Amino acid sequence: MLDWKEEKLDEPETEPAAQNSDETFYCEAEASVAGEKEKPGGESSETDLEIEDTEKLFTTGQRELYLEACKLVGVVPVSYFIRNMEESYMNLNHHGLGPSGTKAIAIALVSNTSIVTLELADNCIMEEGTLSLVQMLQENYYLQDLNISNNDLGLKGASTISEFLQRNTSSLLNLQLSGNNFKDEAAELFCQAFSANYRIKTLDLSHNEFSDKGGEHLGQMLALNIGLQSLDLSWNHFHTRGAVALCNGLRANVTLQKLDLSMNGFGNEGATALGEVLRLNNSLVYIDISSNDISNEGVIKISKGLEFNESLKVLKLFLNPVSMDGATLLILSIKRNPKSKMEEIDISNVLVSEQFVKILDGVCAIHPQLDVTYKAVQGFSAKKELLLWTNPMKLIQSYADQHQITVIDFFKSLNPNGRMMMSVGDFRKAMIQQDKVPMNPYQVRELIKKLAEKTGMVNFSCWCLGGALRIMKPGGIKNCGLCYGSIKTAKFSPDDFNVSLA
Repeated sequence: MLDWKEEKLDEPETEPAAQNSDETFYCEAEASVAGEKEKPGGESSETDLEIEDTEKLFTTGQRELYLEACKLVGVVPVSYFIRNMEESYMNLNHHGLGPSGTKAIAIALVSNTSIVTLELADNCIMEEGTLSLVQMLQENYYLQDLNISNNDLGLKGASTISEFLQRNTSSLLNLQLSGNNFKDEAAELFCQAFSANYRIKTLDLSHNEFSDKGGEHLGQMLALNIGLQSLDLSWNHFHTRGAVALCNGLRANVTLQKLDLSMNGFGNEGATALGEVLRLNNSLVYIDISSNDISNEGVIKISKGLEFNESLKVLKLFLNPVSMDGATLLILSIKRNPKSKMEEIDISNVLVSEQFVKILDGVCAIHPQLDVTYKAVQGFSAKKELLLWTNPMKLIQSYADQHQITVIDFFKSLNPNGRMMMSVGDFRKAMIQQDKVPMNPYQVRELIKKLAEKTGMVNFSCWCLGGALRIMKPGGIKNCGLCYGSIKTAKFSPDDFNVSLA
C-alpha cells in the first residue's frame, strides 16, 4: 500500500512539529485527539489518507488542502473542483484526472462534509485511483452517490471495490460502474461483495462484458443480497443460461424493485424463466427487457406470469420481435388480473390495428392507470391522428377560463388530499376517470410528459396562467413549457411561487 507520508519532498523525520503549511502536507482523516479511531475487521489503523497533525486538518481550509495535495502528487488543480467544494453535487466527468488527479481529489474529500454526489466518469482513474477513492470512503461518511463509470477498471479495480464493499462500513448508497471492462471473473468478485453488503441500494453494471458465467455469479448474488433496490445489467452478454441463472436468483430476492436487462440475449427461454419469476415475485416494480430477441412465444410465458403479479408497474419490451398477437396477449393478461398494478407497457415498435385499440380501451376501463405505447395504428388517417393529439393543456386552460377557476384548482380537484403532486399512475387514472375535460390516452400521455418528474411523480405546482414559466432552483433554471403568454420567470418554493411579468 502506498504511504503518502513517504511522498513528502525530502523532509527529515526529526523536523519539528510546527511547520509552514506551504512546505508540509497533512493527509490523515479523522485522527482522534484522544486516541485512534477503531478500524473494522482488524484493519490497520494507517491508510494512505492519514495526516500527522490533527490540528492542522481543522485549521487548513478545503481549498488549501486540495492545493497542497495537488502539489504533493504533481498535478494541476481542477478549478471547477475548487469553486464547488461546498456544493452537494460535484461533476468531474471527462476531466482527464488520471490516477494522480484522482488521488488529489480523494485527499481533499477525506474531510469534506458538503459533497454528497461525486461524478468521476471517463477519467482513466485505473487501479491506483480506485484505491485512493475507497480509502477516502473509509473516512468520509457524507458521500452517498459515486459514479466511476467508463474508467476501464478491469479485474484489479473490481477486486479493490469488492474488498471495500465487503467491509460494509461506508455511507455510500448508489454506485455506478458502467463500462469498466468487467468480465465474468469480476462478476464473481461482485457476488462475494454484494452477498455481504446491504448498504448499496442502486448498482449500475451496464455496458460491461458479463456472459452466462457472469450471470450465474450475479444470480447467486441476487439470491443472497438484502439491500439492492435497483440493478442495471443492460448492454452485457447474457443469453439463455445466464438469463435462467439471474431469474433463479430473483426467485429468492425480496428487495429488488427496478431491474434493467435490456440489450442482452435472453431469448424465449429466458422469457419463460422471467414469466415464472413474475408469477411469484411481489417486489419488482420496473423491468426493462428491451432488445432481448423475445418473440410471441416468450411473450406468452411472460403474460402468464402477469396474470398473477401484484407489484409490477412498468414493463418495457421495445425492440423485440413481437407482433400484434403477442401485444394482445399482454394486455389481456392485465385484464384477467384484478390486482394488477401495471401502469406502463412499452411495445413501441409494434404496429397495431383498430381492433387492438378497442381491446385496449376495454382493458383500460378496468385498469384506468394503464398506458400502452405502440408504434401506430394501421389504417389511421392523418386527420384522425390529428384529432387524437389536440393539445391537452389548451383544453384544460379553456375549461378553467369557462368556469372561472384556476388551472391549479382543476388539478387539485383530481387529488383526494388536495396536494400538488401525484404518482404517474394515480394521475393517469384520475385524468381518464374525470369528466370535466374528457381526454383520450394519447392526450393524457402528452400531459404526463410535461408534468412528470424523474421520480415517477406528477407535479402541477408550477403551472401558471400564461407565460413560459421558468422555475428558479439552486441547481439552475428549469423551463416549465406548460404555459402561454408573456410571463417569463418565477421563483418557486414549497409554500408559494411569485411570478414576475416581462
